[in-house]
Amino acid sequence: MNKLEENYPADIEQHLVNDELIDITSETFKKIIFLYTSALKQMKTKIEIIQDELKLFSEYEPIEYVSTRIKKPENIIEKLKRKDCDLTYQNLFEKVNDIAGIRIVCNFKSDVYKIVQIIEDFQDIRVINKKDYMKKPKKSGYMSYHLIVEVPVHLSSRIMFVKVEIQIRTLGMDFWASLEHKLKYKNADISKNETKNLIKYAKVINNIDDNMLTIANEIEKRNSNIILESAENKDDKLKKQKFNL
Repeated sequence: MNKLEENYPADIEQHLVNDELIDITSETFKKIIFLYTSALKQMKTKIEIIQDELKLFSEYEPIEYVSTRIKKPENIIEKLKRKDCDLTYQNLFEKVNDIAGIRIVCNFKSDVYKIVQIIEDFQDIRVINKKDYMKKPKKSGYMSYHLIVEVPVHLSSRIMFVKVEIQIRTLGMDFWASLEHKLKYKNADISKNETKNLIKYAKVINNIDDNMLTIANEIEKRNSNIILESAENKDDKLKKQKFNL
C-alpha cells in the first residue's frame, strides 16, 4: 500500500475521522471544513488551467463559467439525518459526498462529455462515482452530469484524499436548475400542475440544447469545408504556376 492509499481516510492531530458526535462550533469541525475547502481550491485550479490551455492552444472555449461552494454546517447535519445516519465525523466523511461542490457550465452537450473525459484522465484524481442525468434525467426534469471524485490535499506531513462533487451542465440546464431550485425552495407546496410544467420546460430546454448543438456542428463543418477548399485551390494554383514556368 502506497503513501496515498494508507492515509485515506487519514487523521490530522486528534483523529478527525472517528465516531465522535459532530459539533459544528468545534475546532475539529473547522479542521474538517479546511480539508474540504483545500480540496475544492485544488479542483478549481485544475479546471481553470484546462480552461486556459484550451483557449490558448486550441482557441476552443467549452467552459462558460465555474462556481464553487462549501455546504453549510446545518445542511450537512440535515443530510445525515435524512440518510438516517448517526451524526458522527466518520459518517460525515463516508456518507456525505457533496460537502465540497464545483459546478462547470458549458456551452454545448458535447462540451460536457469532453470535460468529463478530461477530468477522468487526471492522473491524481480518483473518480468514485458518476451519474449521467443528461441521458437519463431525474423525475423532476433535472439534467446534468455528476462526478464524485477524491482530490489529493497535500499537507505539510501527509497527503489526504477528500471528496468533491462536480456538476457539469449546459447553460440551458443551469438556467432551468437554478430557477427550479428557487421556486421549490420558496414554495414547498408547489402544485402537481406546476411540477408538470417544470418538467415540460426542462424538455423544451433539452430540445433547444440539441438544436443549438446541431447548428454549431453545421457551422463547424461548413468552416472546415471552406478551409479545405481554400487549401485545394491554393495547391491547384501553385501547380498551374509551376506548369507555366
